[in-house]
Amino acid sequence: MEDKKKNQINLELSGEVAEGVFSNQAMITHSPTEFIIDFVKVLPGFPKPKVKSRVILTPQHAKRLLAALNDNIRKYESVHGRISEIEQIPMNYGNPKGEA
Repeated sequence: MEDKKKNQINLELSGEVAEGVFSNQAMITHSPTEFIIDFVKVLPGFPKPKVKSRVILTPQHAKRLLAALNDNIRKYESVHGRISEIEQIPMNYGNPKGEA
């Protein structure tokens, strides 16, 4: 039990950060020293999707994030069932077309 307390991190979470940001797309790029994940909100009828948040990770942290996501998805699916995968639906980045 003592070792568990040593490994715990006491995080501070501001109200603004706790609200979170909505993202329905992530763009990932990398260099030899870092992975950059841009979380984007794409909405139909808006010409330019906006990056809502950017996270920069070392390659080691990116690999740990991948493992943590895989573990959490496995746990989620064991309780809630398989997450269905859908093809990326093209979004209309231009103005909405009127219909009559």
